[in-house]
Amino acid sequence: MAIVCTLDRILLERGMTLTELSERVGLTLANLSILKTNKAKAIRFSTLEAICKELGCEPGDILKYEKDGK
Repeated sequence: MAIVCTLDRILLERGMTLTELSERVGLTLANLSILKTNKAKAIRFSTLEAICKELGCEPGDILKYEKDGK
């Protein structure tokens, strides 16, 4: 897939764990893990908004387009 998630990098920059983000935004650890490992096929805008709000970032900081999935 050409859309990739860079959530792991942002979490590292913020010094936050996936578990901590999960608790703060009210999403399951399993769902965030699916997103983080690029296995998600879709994301709700409300979910993206909650993540961005908590991490103080923009959607484009989390989701990237890589031509040919590279």
